[in-house]
Amino acid sequence: MDSQIRLVIDRREPFAGAEAFAGVGPYELLSGRVDFAIDPAAAAFSTVVDLEHAPRNTGGLVEYSADFYMLKPTDMERGNRRILYDVNNRGNLRCLQFFNDAVHDNAPSAPEHAGNGFLMRRGYTVVWSGWQGDISPGADRLTMRLPVASLDGEPITGAVRTEFMVDDPGVTALPLSANHYTDSYEAASTDTAACTFTVREYEHDPRVPIPADQWRFASIDSDGEPTPSPLWCHLPAGFRPGWLYELIYEAKDPRVLGLGFTGVRDLLAFLRNDAADSDGAPNPLSENGAGIDRVYGWGRSQSGRFLREFVYRGFNADASGRRVFDAISPHVSGGGRVALNYRFGQPGRFPRQHNDRLYPSDQFPFAYPVTTDAHTGKIDGILKRPETDPLVIHTQTASEYWDRRGSLVHTDSLGNDLPDYDRARVFLFAGSQHNADPFGGPTEGNSRHLSNPLNTTPLLRALLDRLDDWATSGAAPPPSRVPTRRDETGVPADVAQSRFPAIPGAEHPDQANRLYLMDHGPMFDKGIIAGGPPAEDKSREYAVLVSQLDADGNEIAGIRTPHVVAPIATYTGWNYRPDGAAGKAQSGTLGSYLPFAADQAERSRAGDPRPSIRERYPTRASYVRAIAAACETLVRQWLLLEEDADRYVELAMRDRVLD
Repeated sequence: MDSQIRLVIDRREPFAGAEAFAGVGPYELLSGRVDFAIDPAAAAFSTVVDLEHAPRNTGGLVEYSADFYMLKPTDMERGNRRILYDVNNRGNLRCLQFFNDAVHDNAPSAPEHAGNGFLMRRGYTVVWSGWQGDISPGADRLTMRLPVASLDGEPITGAVRTEFMVDDPGVTALPLSANHYTDSYEAASTDTAACTFTVREYEHDPRVPIPADQWRFASIDSDGEPTPSPLWCHLPAGFRPGWLYELIYEAKDPRVLGLGFTGVRDLLAFLRNDAADSDGAPNPLSENGAGIDRVYGWGRSQSGRFLREFVYRGFNADASGRRVFDAISPHVSGGGRVALNYRFGQPGRFPRQHNDRLYPSDQFPFAYPVTTDAHTGKIDGILKRPETDPLVIHTQTASEYWDRRGSLVHTDSLGNDLPDYDRARVFLFAGSQHNADPFGGPTEGNSRHLSNPLNTTPLLRALLDRLDDWATSGAAPPPSRVPTRRDETGVPADVAQSRFPAIPGAEHPDQANRLYLMDHGPMFDKGIIAGGPPAEDKSREYAVLVSQLDADGNEIAGIRTPHVVAPIATYTGWNYRPDGAAGKAQSGTLGSYLPFAADQAERSRAGDPRPSIRERYPTRASYVRAIAAACETLVRQWLLLEEDADRYVELAMRDRVLD
């Protein structure tokens, strides 16, 4: 049996009003679906969990499909012959937002979706495809249609643990997936007495049982009435904001989620290497003999974890043994990987200090080189297949050090520094938060402090150029910029706390998101997760470090953007939940913005030890000079583009905080 791939193009039209991008010309968009039919006995699919239980067509092949979206130069000969594959995040397309400073849209087509045109001016072909098989259709999200595994025609069942947490009062019903964009695993039985349902305010609190007669499997209809449903949980008393509700129930019909890896692998192998698909339809990237020379992968958060797991599990070798990604750049993934290739997997979940903390994602190996886990003796690493391993530039914000155990990417399990690996670099974007909005300022939300507005998209642009240089000519990027024990910038959270200034109303955390050795059940290595919460061995803890601070409370380590070098505030990677809604817990991957006083009089009234803005920058010109000097340093270090240095200076010249 031979595996097959078919590219079905439903839409092909000019992108961004046929704008001609400098040096490359106009782009076009293509969208549709990719149909796969694979031989489940082939070695290239041997590690996909439950594939042997998937239904087969009359030819003995397993079928599945994924949505795809593509932006390519209209004249491929004018492009740079490189694919930038953006791993979508829960079906959402993100790279135009983070590289082009563009308006986000899951079906980019208009001029505002091109933003500053960075990726187009560089000549990249940008490709997206569905990979997360439990994403619900809607809002133009990319989805994937996967087979359901069964045993001799009978449903496969198993215990599933789901956790609910809401931010707003008045919520009485939730999908079992805990959100509206992810499909739920259907309950095999709606007998609540056969389930375990508990509540607690904080993760470490004892679980308090919710009696079986106080909830039901039901949704709320348009009239506000409960309707029986095996896909929803209804709690008439309502979910208390910020509190953790854990439901363990018997589910059925798991999808073969691991095909998300092979779908990405095989699509990219086709686009790079084949002239036509299995039906003879031409590869749109091979028109006029242009073709593709390099393939790069970028993904943020969950999508970065996908890339790390994709490489770790060996999917960076295609069915013919060829390298898939020449280079990857996981962004804000922290020390985790995505838990995708599992029966009843929940790849959208990831452990934070407060919620979802016990779900599998953060487990050895964390670092790229092969190391030894001091707690288990296991020897492993993400990059362990030199013949197919990609080059890596791993970027993360301060939030990943606080909430996503980011230091483990560049330390051993005890927190000792690892030297730069010859195929990987790691960069901390000092003081920034998980999600940087290039258009937004600090905002009020479901947190104690204003959100952190630091924009780090300029760093992403410069580092993509460095990644391309590295993969193309072997010109290595600058050394990693991370907190280290060696220079005393990598420290436990309580040490950073001791250096934090006494800012009125601000309380620095005394610990980051701690990680103990976890036991996810005896079948975990075979892709089956135990249904109950994992046991934690608190005698074996992985060291999690954060950056040491300067006198303003800003981070010393990492790449310090001009707004950190010449600050108007303290920027942190942590924040707190609001009072009354688990207010002692950190607010996920949200950072804080703690502005300086305007002048000395205001500072004195507030009792703020940090010098005020006017004390630092007596005139706007002095502030602009400080920003410009910081930009010049980063440009010399190949960490900032000239065009972005100009943008920083222009912004400083009109920044209203100096009025």
